[in-house]
Amino acid sequence: MQTDSPNALSRAKGSRPEMSHPDSVEAERWRMAAELVDGFDDGLNICHEALDRHVENGHGDQVALRWLGKSGETRDLTYADMRALAARFANVLAAHGLQPGDAVFGLMGRVPELYAGALGTLKAGMVFTPLFSAFGPEPIRTRMEIGSANALITTASIYKRKIAAWRNELDSLKLVLILGDEAPEGCVALGPALDAAAPDFDTVHTAPEDPALIHFTSGTTGKPKGAVHVHNAVLYHAFSGRHALDLTPGTIYWCTADPGWVTGTSYGIIAPLVNRVTMIVDEAEFDLDRWYGTIQRERVEVWYSAPTAIRMMMRTGAEAARPYDFSSLRFLASVGEPLNPEAVTWSAKVFGKPFHDNWWQTETGGIMIANQPGMEVRPGSMGKPMPGIEAGIIERAEDGTLTELGEGQVGELALRPGWPSMMRAYLHEQARYDKCFVDGWYLSGDLAMRDADGYFWFVGRADDLIKTSGHLIGPFEVESALIEHEAVAEAGVIGVPDETAGEVVKAYVTLNPGHEPSAELERALRGHARKALGPAVAPREIVFRETLPKTRSGKIMRRLLKARELGLPEGDISTLETDES
Repeated sequence: MQTDSPNALSRAKGSRPEMSHPDSVEAERWRMAAELVDGFDDGLNICHEALDRHVENGHGDQVALRWLGKSGETRDLTYADMRALAARFANVLAAHGLQPGDAVFGLMGRVPELYAGALGTLKAGMVFTPLFSAFGPEPIRTRMEIGSANALITTASIYKRKIAAWRNELDSLKLVLILGDEAPEGCVALGPALDAAAPDFDTVHTAPEDPALIHFTSGTTGKPKGAVHVHNAVLYHAFSGRHALDLTPGTIYWCTADPGWVTGTSYGIIAPLVNRVTMIVDEAEFDLDRWYGTIQRERVEVWYSAPTAIRMMMRTGAEAARPYDFSSLRFLASVGEPLNPEAVTWSAKVFGKPFHDNWWQTETGGIMIANQPGMEVRPGSMGKPMPGIEAGIIERAEDGTLTELGEGQVGELALRPGWPSMMRAYLHEQARYDKCFVDGWYLSGDLAMRDADGYFWFVGRADDLIKTSGHLIGPFEVESALIEHEAVAEAGVIGVPDETAGEVVKAYVTLNPGHEPSAELERALRGHARKALGPAVAPREIVFRETLPKTRSGKIMRRLLKARELGLPEGDISTLETDES
């Protein structure tokens, strides 16, 4: 990879702190993982491990991706097909002057071109960033600005509605590829470009520590964080896919997560393909009969989904599942938010197998704690640390020192750094990255406890992040969008419990002079937020207040808003300056 090229990823790589463990220790620790990939004599590339080597080893005729269209159409792409399509993508990018290290963003629904585009980007030695297609214009622009996007793969509809108005203000953006045979002015139609490109491309021999993926995650304050992951992460994608999800060659596997989120990339693209499974990709959103029918018709063996979807299934009752045959299922897993014990028990009765909860984060890049195949499932527990992962429950004293807690004690969930898929940087935010690592621990920000048998139990989040339907939302981003409306003076955003989504976003706002609270204004503000942020991020409810609780430094106390909303103890309010009237 060209580390001296003037792009954002090269700069991020140059500023990244060195890994804390020597290469010999890492090689020994992840020997089992290394046996699942081939690599090059002089490097490692995710696309080579996911596609190229399987074709070279005689498995090109196996179906890699079975696509189920919204309207009932299907499309099978073999490993040879996917390799050729990824090569065409790489050639298109190179033909438009993009270089190894450049940043390519993907913004579209679950269509084969998105998956091939991600792999083609990696094949060309470039860095891929997936974005959720339901994002509004502002979240998209913010992330593309932080990531200094050089190219974007999207649809004409998304481009016209969410990007065209500001596209020319983003100087780094040189190429916009539009799905289909036609494109708006200034963009390139992807269909003809792929048809004209050669189906062969020599995979770039990237080094293990070269950036490969950027996944954005929101914070409680400030802009979204761009977590940098490297090609060496494929070791852990392969290992955890095999040992946490039971992905073996030939497995029929369905991950319902969208590639716009880290689960849909790590375990919806990379881990399954590296382990040579046949992936089911459904373009449509959740529909109970469609999902049950897909499992039966496609003979799905391993199913990875989200607690929100499981709760939606539970609401329809076991009766709705009775007409379907689930005998093909051998392993069910869930991630995104804690899986309640009732869901584990219910799934065991309905599907004949329980859902196995697991825990990880955007920053970890892969599953850290899991109810692995063959383990006793304790409903409500996220399981035990994966082999090679050392986890602890940590208490942080006022002076910053850390103490590891014993069984049954609640503290911050922490991990010993050094696994291959660990993030290597936050883009342009060295200090923010450094704060994650203290005294030989990676601090997750989540609260948990460990029982006497080594099972870990999720307790809550140590900050204000909101998890709704598996989506992680930063309050600051929502507040900023609300304040852009002329009527809003201040805004405070929290998550409140919801039976189906886990949490939903609720906003408290104060108004500027000349504006009065009304049902009409509340609807207008929600509409404004939906337009700016997308329905997945916008608040479900907005409450008007005369004032909001703030610290003396002017920071709105979301913790206090949430405590009052839920009737919880308010805790220390010594820093409170103003309060609600």
